[in-house]
Amino acid sequence: MRPMKKPDLSFWQIWNLSFGFLGVQIGYALQNANTSRIFQAMGADVSTLSYFWLAAPLAGFIVQPIIGMFSDKTWTRIGRRMPYILGGAVVSVIALFLMPNASILLSVAPLAMGAIILLFMDMSFNVTMQPFRALVADMMNDRQKAKGYIVQTFLINVGAIVGAVLPYVLTNWIGLDNETTSGHPVSDSVAWSYYIGGALLIITVLATALRTKEFPPKDFAKYAENEKQPDVVADSGGENDLSSGKKKGFISLLRGMPRVMYQLGLVQFFSWASLFIMWNYLTPAIADHVWHALDPNSTAYGEAANWVGVLNGVYPVPACIIAVFMTRIAAKFGNKMVYAVSLLCGALGFLGLSLITDKYMLFLPMAGIGIAWAGILAMPYSILSKSIESSRMGVYMGIFNFTITLPQIFIGAFGGLILTYVFGKHTVGMLFLAAIFMTLAAITAGFVKEKEIPD
Repeated sequence: MRPMKKPDLSFWQIWNLSFGFLGVQIGYALQNANTSRIFQAMGADVSTLSYFWLAAPLAGFIVQPIIGMFSDKTWTRIGRRMPYILGGAVVSVIALFLMPNASILLSVAPLAMGAIILLFMDMSFNVTMQPFRALVADMMNDRQKAKGYIVQTFLINVGAIVGAVLPYVLTNWIGLDNETTSGHPVSDSVAWSYYIGGALLIITVLATALRTKEFPPKDFAKYAENEKQPDVVADSGGENDLSSGKKKGFISLLRGMPRVMYQLGLVQFFSWASLFIMWNYLTPAIADHVWHALDPNSTAYGEAANWVGVLNGVYPVPACIIAVFMTRIAAKFGNKMVYAVSLLCGALGFLGLSLITDKYMLFLPMAGIGIAWAGILAMPYSILSKSIESSRMGVYMGIFNFTITLPQIFIGAFGGLILTYVFGKHTVGMLFLAAIFMTLAAITAGFVKEKEIPD
């Protein structure tokens, strides 16, 4: 009897697996584009912004491995990953609705309330995101996994575009007010962007939940048995005991990680440090470097912040385009090569951001960052998923999230000091630092040893 293998999925089945991620990314993009702007308008100094941003990586560091571990062992009528996706989506929507009203909810300490809401927002985003990553690995065979993550990357970038440009669209096309004051630090255009983003998030997640049926436990167990990979043990120095059926502690899981996970972790450190710098400092850097505006409540700063939203909507466009062709390119040149070249494009993009002062010419470096973004979202997971057994996919994907959160925690903890003492509070210098980090990411990607899967 031929062993059971996961069936090939149609395009629309693959699409439905990750459609909800589009909505989650809308919310995430709104957070990335507007958090610094909101907190500065509430009174935060530019050198302290990174401390507020620490909420995101700390939430991911704690939440994703826990969610991964529990979702690996969860079986319900609505699926294995779906309860966590739905639960996280509900809390995410609530947080998105509350954030524009932080100064009203606690007028005596709006920054404290904003930080609390941001923490819950990030925790819920992480609860939702991690199972989406594992869901693709659960439902797709090794031959289709790269395609699955590339489709997911495409949808993530569509969501990023929508979330990033919403304030600009609502200001310039709909006519909503973009002005802020110390008493009302969130403009109408930003507030309604959060409300619309929350609504789209829950709609798309429900669409995934209603259109995706996860494998029942018996079928999944048979697929997992067939996909066991003995050479993973050899790659990890003999510590990986995932196929033995024994319950493993967290330290044992760390010891048993495939070697490629450590190699990818170094690449991830440099690449995500660069991205976190951009999310922290792009708004004040562009406002200062291009608009020459330092007052977060000034009209010029508001215009710069909306333009940064446009820029954040630009870089996902090439990412979407590249994602369409990335499967074929990776099949010809290898995932590692595509990964390294995409990161190099990102390094050039960050260098351009630190040098260019024309607002329209900024589109060019953002395109380079978009190519890097496409590689970062797809290639590490495609490489990693081939070296992990299905029975531990969730927990290892959660542990792999450490490679995303640790560099962000590093920048969050030390970014303000670097900005103050190395760059004299000139935020454009942080973009140059991001270029250096992304260059190091491209170099280290060349040393990743990918497991080959036979046709």
